[in-house]
Amino acid sequence: MSLYRTELRRLAKRRFTRWMSLLGLLVLAAVVVGIFVTNEKIDAGTLAKAERAAEQQWQRDVQHNAQYRAECDKAKAAGTGNDDQFPEDCAAIQPPPRDAIQAEWYLPSTFEFRKDFGAALLPLAAILALVGFVVGASFVGAEWNTGGMMNLLLWRPKRLTVLLTKLAALLTGMVVLAVPATALWFGSFWLVATLHGNTEKMTSGAWQSFALTGLRGLVLALVAATIGFALASLGRHTAMALGGAIAVMVVGQFGLAILLEMAGVRFAEAWLLPTYALAWLDKKVTLQNYDACQVNYFGNCEPATLDITWQQSSVMMAVGLTVILGAALWTMRRRDIA
Repeated sequence: MSLYRTELRRLAKRRFTRWMSLLGLLVLAAVVVGIFVTNEKIDAGTLAKAERAAEQQWQRDVQHNAQYRAECDKAKAAGTGNDDQFPEDCAAIQPPPRDAIQAEWYLPSTFEFRKDFGAALLPLAAILALVGFVVGASFVGAEWNTGGMMNLLLWRPKRLTVLLTKLAALLTGMVVLAVPATALWFGSFWLVATLHGNTEKMTSGAWQSFALTGLRGLVLALVAATIGFALASLGRHTAMALGGAIAVMVVGQFGLAILLEMAGVRFAEAWLLPTYALAWLDKKVTLQNYDACQVNYFGNCEPATLDITWQQSSVMMAVGLTVILGAALWTMRRRDIA
């Protein structure tokens, strides 16, 4: 019997894999429903309602302005006005122009596919990466914890082959889960935009950009699954991966962020892992440092900036993945199985 097919069957039949995958899909479905409910399609009636709201707000502002002007004139005539309450010349109190109150401010939220869908790909990648990490850690961690790994090595004594076959089965399962989920994500948000937004200005370039972002999200999920798998294999327990992740994110990242902030380090976010994950998905993240403000010709503050690109993120992910997976393979080869 093929070891690869056996591992695929074992992965698919694990209750934890099924429930974790279902939980991830339910969270994604809840996000879609939330976006659908909180957005509306902008039609002629909605625009007219917004115009009326803007007109009413402008009239209220004009009325308040007239009252304030009258109070100013009265106070100046009585000699009781002060500079803190009224301007020196009451004629300076003028009603706002009509175009100062825009109808767009009173429009309900609407989902514009071209403008908003890029941000909607971030929670998809995050949920898939979380599911991949936890399932990957549990898949091999449970084998070590229950003694299944030792029994399997009696049947197939090639340690690295067994571990890499398990990893291949895990990554295949993640692809089987992530690809349909991504396709459904695209379709769901296209439906949201059609019913409660618009799908205008969608070009082949926009589709290609979204597709590449979705592909990078899939790669991130596979990397997370591999890291969870490798950490659990290193510690020979699922808790090793989960505890390590909590330590890195809570102690390492939050604690490091506080320490860097207290030390006044420039571009402190450049030392945090979420910045690189976001740069991988968005292609670039621009960090700003207002403490190093440069005044331009017009007297405006231009903060110093630092760009984190997806290429830098890819190097970091490749190095981290190589080190962690390499350590797991090395320990699998060198340590006793007991």
